[in-house]
Amino acid sequence: MRIAMLSYRSKPHVGGQGIYIRRLSRELVALGHTVEVFSGQPYPELDEGVTLTKVPSLDLYRPGDEFRNPRPGEFRDLVDVEEWVRMRTGAFPEPLTFSKRVVKLLRQRRDDFDIVFDNQTLALPLLEIEDPSTIGLPLTAAIHHPITLDRAIEFDTATWIRRKPGSRIRIELPKIGVWRWYSFLRQQKATAPLIRRVIVPSESSKRDVVREFKVDADRITTILLGVDERFAPPTEPRVPGRILAMASADAPLKGIHILLESFAKLLTERDLELVLVTRPKEGGVTEKLIDKLGIGEHVTFASGLTDDELVALMGSAELACVPSLYEGFSLPTAELMACETPLVVSRAGAIPEVVGPDGLCADVVEPGDVEALAHAVAALLDDPERRARMGAAGRQRVKELFSWTAVAAKTADVFDEVITQYHQENADADR
Repeated sequence: MRIAMLSYRSKPHVGGQGIYIRRLSRELVALGHTVEVFSGQPYPELDEGVTLTKVPSLDLYRPGDEFRNPRPGEFRDLVDVEEWVRMRTGAFPEPLTFSKRVVKLLRQRRDDFDIVFDNQTLALPLLEIEDPSTIGLPLTAAIHHPITLDRAIEFDTATWIRRKPGSRIRIELPKIGVWRWYSFLRQQKATAPLIRRVIVPSESSKRDVVREFKVDADRITTILLGVDERFAPPTEPRVPGRILAMASADAPLKGIHILLESFAKLLTERDLELVLVTRPKEGGVTEKLIDKLGIGEHVTFASGLTDDELVALMGSAELACVPSLYEGFSLPTAELMACETPLVVSRAGAIPEVVGPDGLCADVVEPGDVEALAHAVAALLDDPERRARMGAAGRQRVKELFSWTAVAAKTADVFDEVITQYHQENADADR
């Protein structure tokens, strides 16, 4: 098959979207298919044999220059103007504007592909892809989880009014800002039910997509994600007292604030180190909470790591925490299991599906429970034999369940069914 794979942003090492695109495209090519990735910034790192077609945006959220105002010469067309205007009103325009750009490209390339696979852009212009009068290609999509859940959690943690320090002037309305930022969800909720076939990474995510996006359950296929073979047990001794977490530091959904409060409690009686694999926003909620808790000397951040550096870091911790309030799958959890790193995780979203029964590969606590998280971490730190058993069980579970080769084969089967169905429907319509 000749596959056009769409991803409106594909950050290589953080977040999972770029990782998903890279691993899946590599394995589809290994199975003999042709894959061309169409991506906006940040662009993915891809393996040999996979073609990257860049679909440049105005890159309004580039690290260190977020919410920037482009120079007049940077505007190429009305889509660029729309992207900037929507950003200035507090919205997140990338899914919509990427879809408009990529549809324009695909109109010129309709004979080069057999199917288009969208990685959770879910904007209404993409529906034009299936129209025989414009592009005429079957369209399927991956939905890792409905972003409505991110919005709900972020809304709950936002305030109505924030005042500038030392001033009585009300300067912003964060809750209203949350609604505006997530305004792209209207497009996703309208588009998702019309996608021919949807792929999700877990049964938990399937239930949420049915409930939140009103997608017919019969059109959803669950395909677990894979773990790359480079994630392996460490060859060096683990660092005593090191705890690791991998998550976007300032996203409430990931529960890093819960972990930091639990870690502060543990520090009152233990000498520990917390390594967060992320880059926090300067002056953001995570940095402020670390300062408030007075734990800055014990918390470090790691970002921009190569794959080998990341694997080594994962294997260096005595245990890792996944304190998320929701996950559609949690690929880092499975990668940590492959490194034989024992886990303390929250019972949120698909995490229990990934780690299996409580106590096998991970101790499972209720999401948002600071005390329970601290207690579970302390108990596991005090039991090296149980940590070793958990680590071995985690690696065995990954070997049995999480293979990128299997992911690609199952995904290709879905593509084949969608292509056959699409052409059969068009043939029937022509009769």
